[in-house]
Amino acid sequence: MSEADAQTDSTPTLNVRDLLGLHPLSPKLTDFLNALFARQNKPELVPEIKSYPDAVYFNYYSLGLSLCFSPVDGYKPKMGLSLQDLQQERLVLDSIDLYNVPKPSGANAGESKSRNKTTTPSYSTYPRLPLILKIAPTTSDGKSRSSHLEIKLDTTGKQFVECLGEPDRKGGGGGPSAGSIGIWCEWSKDGIMVEFGGDEARGPKAWETGKDAAWKVITLFPPKS
Repeated sequence: MSEADAQTDSTPTLNVRDLLGLHPLSPKLTDFLNALFARQNKPELVPEIKSYPDAVYFNYYSLGLSLCFSPVDGYKPKMGLSLQDLQQERLVLDSIDLYNVPKPSGANAGESKSRNKTTTPSYSTYPRLPLILKIAPTTSDGKSRSSHLEIKLDTTGKQFVECLGEPDRKGGGGGPSAGSIGIWCEWSKDGIMVEFGGDEARGPKAWETGKDAAWKVITLFPPKS
């Protein structure tokens, strides 16, 4: 199975990883974004730009998508640049963030709604789910596994580990602040990092309860050898 968004509609099934390494003005990237806007019945929107000397972020909040570009050929963007000020031909896509905003339920619904009023702007959920990513059929320690990873709205930490194996790096959870930082796991050789959300992913017992936490942010980047 090839790495593609599992869609049955007319939206192009472009391999998301194929976007890595492209310039912001690449026709392939432009077509991908236009398809997302059309799928959401939204007009094409100008991204919010966050520029730094070593990275430029194109944030598409309504699409649950953030694109991180790295400057090349000696280019060092100034902070606070607008889209028109950027030398876009000297930027290449280095990583992709996909967001998931789980719906609040039960006693936490009112509290979450109140918190969200003070958090602006905020990302929507990435609209093209489930997402199917091709992965190597063996883990970094040589164990067999599936050749693809299917990511749904409610895919949990346990399901990521069952498919990908133990992460190469991980962090977050407990500590003095005990709660503000959710747990995260990175499978470096697969080019996948996942941050988890919800109460299960925070606090001193986060690594015990985090297996039941759904993903909050998925970052795709070139696999590391």
